[in-house]
Amino acid sequence: MNTHNVSADTHELPHPPEQEKPRKALFANRPKAYPKWIVGRFRRMKWAVMALLLGLYYFAPWLRWDRGPNAPDQAILVDMPGRRLYFFFLEIWPQEVYYLTGVLILAAVGLFLATSLLGRVWCGFTCPQTVWTDLFMMVERFVEGDRAQRIRLDNGPLTFKKITKKVTKHLIWLAIAVATGGAWIFYFNDAPTLMGEIFRLQASGMAYSMFALFTITTYVLAGWAREQVCTYMCPWPRFQAAMLDDQTVTVTYQGWRGETRGKYRKGESFEGRGDCVDCAQCVQVCPTGIDIRDGQQIDCIGCGLCIDACNEVMVKIGRPGELITFDTQTNQEARAAGQPTGGLHIFRPRTLIYLAVLAIVGGIMLFSLMSRSDTDLSVQRDRVPLFVQLGNGRIQNSYTLKILNKEREARTYILSMPGLPQAELSIVGHEDEAGESTSLPIKSDAVSSYRLHVRVPREALQGASTPVTLLLRDETHEASYSIDTVFLGPK
Repeated sequence: MNTHNVSADTHELPHPPEQEKPRKALFANRPKAYPKWIVGRFRRMKWAVMALLLGLYYFAPWLRWDRGPNAPDQAILVDMPGRRLYFFFLEIWPQEVYYLTGVLILAAVGLFLATSLLGRVWCGFTCPQTVWTDLFMMVERFVEGDRAQRIRLDNGPLTFKKITKKVTKHLIWLAIAVATGGAWIFYFNDAPTLMGEIFRLQASGMAYSMFALFTITTYVLAGWAREQVCTYMCPWPRFQAAMLDDQTVTVTYQGWRGETRGKYRKGESFEGRGDCVDCAQCVQVCPTGIDIRDGQQIDCIGCGLCIDACNEVMVKIGRPGELITFDTQTNQEARAAGQPTGGLHIFRPRTLIYLAVLAIVGGIMLFSLMSRSDTDLSVQRDRVPLFVQLGNGRIQNSYTLKILNKEREARTYILSMPGLPQAELSIVGHEDEAGESTSLPIKSDAVSSYRLHVRVPREALQGASTPVTLLLRDETHEASYSIDTVFLGPK
């Protein structure tokens, strides 16, 4: 027997085919959320916040503020052509962009502080996506009915009644979106003037483009995307996880009290079971469609509507409320163990850091605003050449002088260079007025630029570099402004 051939034949026997593993889907369709109508203290809070924020947004561009002649009278205005930001009595110039930076820092740190203390309270009550989605959902309930009616309508056949309701809903949505887009561009132009130009088809292409962009964005995000924005598009839920700890107040299901859950029939005893009757009302009212009983989730926006729904059920079955509540993890662990709770610990290392940053940045901005001058002065010395030696032996330095007059009236300043004896100042174009000082007319609400020549006898210099001060005096208003620079000469 040829063993070699046997082994070769054995080696060449075909292997059984491997079973193909089922492929996992890269994307799973998310079921559409149909939030149920609920009334409670958190729902009323959301209504109040929504009414306040929407009122401010839509009506703020129409507020007036008298700033005197030749000045816009819109209280809140981002004047792009004039490169100015107006906010009631404040007028921010491009040179003062640090104020906007400060405001952004305060807003960000304030959001961090609120998240550390109260979880996603921003998402649940004040986020624009939440506010406008709530508004759109109110319209939807008004036209199509509550949760069960909307589900039946969507799953039912295409009838005239269904078409009428859908068209009506979307027309109202579009009207709200148009109002939202229009209100946004009113912040960048005089509102009454721009509205007239829009209706007369005389507005700029940029105005119509931004109008259309914000209209479409509002309609799509608030009407169609809804909770998908919070779940998939918004990065904030991912950031907030780093700001939460066991002392953060979040929407919490008290499992130690609610489990074991089960259906309830009237008259039954709650001995040996939890208070949760598995009614799923907390799920049905949730704007993102989650089950809070599954624990903390990235989809939870902290709106508290599940608390309202659960409390309503607890009242009906005669059980204590707050089975779902705003609480900290530490307190929940203490309650589950039958131990006393410690309340809300506001002052923790991270919150103290946030409070310190808020205090420092806010203090700096307040001090800056209180000490803010109505005139800014900047000077730049020519670097090529560093200096010029004139035929009469004098040394000349040249400077570019810029003066910002924030007042609504023209002013005249007297420019001098005290501390440098025998200095002769002259403005290009006004050389006949050269002397120890020179007069500078400054336009109202504008930046004026001047070329300045300073000539000094060589013997009056203290060396190759002499520190000097340019002094501006407004004798009418009894004000003075100064800036330090240097005067260069030969070694």
